[in-house]
Amino acid sequence: MARVVLVTGVSRYLGGRFARLLAADPAVERVIGVDVIPPPHDIGAADFVRADIRNPVIARIIDHAGVEVVVHMSVIATPLGAGGRVSMKEINVIGTMQLLAACQKSPSLRRLVVKSTAAVYGASPRDPAMFTEDMLGKREPRSGWGKDSIEVEGYVRGFVRRRPDVDVVTLRLANIVGPGIRTAMTDYFALPVVPTPLGFDGRLQFVHEDDGLEALRLAAVGRAEGTINVAGDGVLMLSQAARLAGRPTLPVPPQLGGLARQLLRRQGLVDLSGEQMRYLSYGRGLDTTRMRTELGFEPRFTTREAFLDFVRGRRLQGPLNAETVQGARDALGSLVGGGRRP
Repeated sequence: MARVVLVTGVSRYLGGRFARLLAADPAVERVIGVDVIPPPHDIGAADFVRADIRNPVIARIIDHAGVEVVVHMSVIATPLGAGGRVSMKEINVIGTMQLLAACQKSPSLRRLVVKSTAAVYGASPRDPAMFTEDMLGKREPRSGWGKDSIEVEGYVRGFVRRRPDVDVVTLRLANIVGPGIRTAMTDYFALPVVPTPLGFDGRLQFVHEDDGLEALRLAAVGRAEGTINVAGDGVLMLSQAARLAGRPTLPVPPQLGGLARQLLRRQGLVDLSGEQMRYLSYGRGLDTTRMRTELGFEPRFTTREAFLDFVRGRRLQGPLNAETVQGARDALGSLVGGGRRP
């Protein structure tokens, strides 16, 4: 039984939902949720403590409560949500370093769960069809969330060497979709017109938000150890996903992808990183054997079913206003045309 569990990042959507889910688990006596601001949503029976994991005060919270399990969900994926790229990296990397330092000193800690991402594999035309957990990508992420997550996982491996008595689980989740979550990827597929990399049609793999949370719960209360991929079965091609969302596409030459991303960011529509555009170009597949054999988890949703639930939740299948579509096409089209002029 995991008597006392500390969850970081509870003011964000997934962290708050996870704290509520874990607090309802009879295998858990107490859940402590920490974040820099109070959660705007219900976290159930979990206790909220206002704290910044970048501050050494987190060590006192862990010691005072006798925390046995820490679930780290504070690695942020979007710069806009963190106040910029510099702030995002500080939260992700420095925050993780401080949290692990606190965990290292805690005599009560016996389990650490880290929410990571499949983005650590990067995306490349030379990648294998399916990544197992011991594989490396041919082109690792050089910026953004993926790069931060590689650094985070490096610090976690260092923690494993220093505290071999603590069971550590790192879950590499595929892109999370669902009716409630908002990410750069879900915002991308909600655009009136979806800009796609010209000449490419990436293989996309998703995990439903409910399945991602259940995998984290099993990691917190179970006995699995090591790094585990988490994803729904099957893949969707980028073009298939756009059709399922009822979105027209506009192919953009790869050399103009950066300009397209800047336009979308300035308009406040979506903040896609260069690495995410590479993912849309080349795709990525995850081998989930360890998810089943080590974690004992079977997703309820396939990749396709998860994406369709996101489409229903965001009501994307209805007819789009013709003027909205044309305006989006004109804006992106002028960018493409303008980019071709010397």
